[in-house]
Amino acid sequence: MQATTGDRICIRGTHVESADRWGEVVEVRGADGAPPYLVRFDDGHETLVYPGTDAVIEHSVA
Repeated sequence: MQATTGDRICIRGTHVESADRWGEVVEVRGADGAPPYLVRFDDGHETLVYPGTDAVIEHSVA
């Protein structure tokens, strides 16, 4: 998985009633776009993310 600053990330809910979590990649800390990513989620929470198989990156169009 590779991302750049400004890309959107979606972490899919793993249970039937779990909502997907959306956020923006604000910093890429791995080499060549690799994780970990500093992500600001839509609710304003920021955290360091090591995405798993439940994550999808939507690349920004600049």
